[in-house]
Amino acid sequence: MDEKSPRKFVDVVTTKLPKELTGRFTGKLPGVGDRKPVVAVLKLQGVITPQSSPAGRPTISIHNVESAIKRAFAFDRLSAVVLSINSPGGSPTQSALVADRIRGLAEEKGVPVVAYCEDVAASGGYWLACAADEIYAHQTSMVGSVGVVSASFGMTGLLDKLGVERRVYTAGENKVRLDPFRPVKAEDVEWLCGMQDELHGQFREWVRERRGSKLSGTEEELFSGEVWTGAKAAKLGLVDGVGTLREIVEHKFPDAQMQTVECRKTLLSRLGVAARTSRNPLANVISGLDELEHRAMWNRFGL
Repeated sequence: MDEKSPRKFVDVVTTKLPKELTGRFTGKLPGVGDRKPVVAVLKLQGVITPQSSPAGRPTISIHNVESAIKRAFAFDRLSAVVLSINSPGGSPTQSALVADRIRGLAEEKGVPVVAYCEDVAASGGYWLACAADEIYAHQTSMVGSVGVVSASFGMTGLLDKLGVERRVYTAGENKVRLDPFRPVKAEDVEWLCGMQDELHGQFREWVRERRGSKLSGTEEELFSGEVWTGAKAAKLGLVDGVGTLREIVEHKFPDAQMQTVECRKTLLSRLGVAARTSRNPLANVISGLDELEHRAMWNRFGL
């Protein structure tokens, strides 16, 4: 037998096996049986932030989803990539970076991308969904919130109670804005609102670019920052239809098998424990406030 013909060798071996065994191994040996096309389901879950959660909760950033995105687009016989999104939003920059990476690989591989909104795809979560060619949701999903929000805490009296004196030295009158340990200034709020308006404009342009003529609501309605159920979002053109993820994949790609791709979990997340308490009281306060902010983003949508 020609040693350079591995396919022929496999065929000869399998013909000598009992039928019940050849059926069991079909598709597992190279060159045997027909492999099904693949739909990669990429799980994108959590608040969108460049920082890791102190409690090990899943978060989305270009750093921690890059490898998962690559794996999703690396399957042989890839029919499509489905973005399974469950996020209340977060950093506009990280949202844009992740969306741009998805679009880049989709165009490079020539593979369609479908987004599925789970419990919530709001704000930055909807920005991610717009990286897809088509968007679907469950009729009860929370979708939209095309707007920009900033939140912080005022702790002007905290340091006095802790007996801590804070010293900040700057060169440039605008170097320190919206310092949580100082009283708020009107000019700082005005600057922040201007920044939000600029980011909101970029968000609106992204949605228009990706959804185009599918949008049926008015500008005031679509870009007010409101969030809708999946059923209402479909009427507004923010999503293409409603259903379950499995129903949609089986309808659009009936011959394909789904392969789930998840982001690698942090050690804290795998252990299911929170970060150790720091000996620094101020660090513990800041960590606790960060966790409250994390929870507040989900609580806005009843989750």
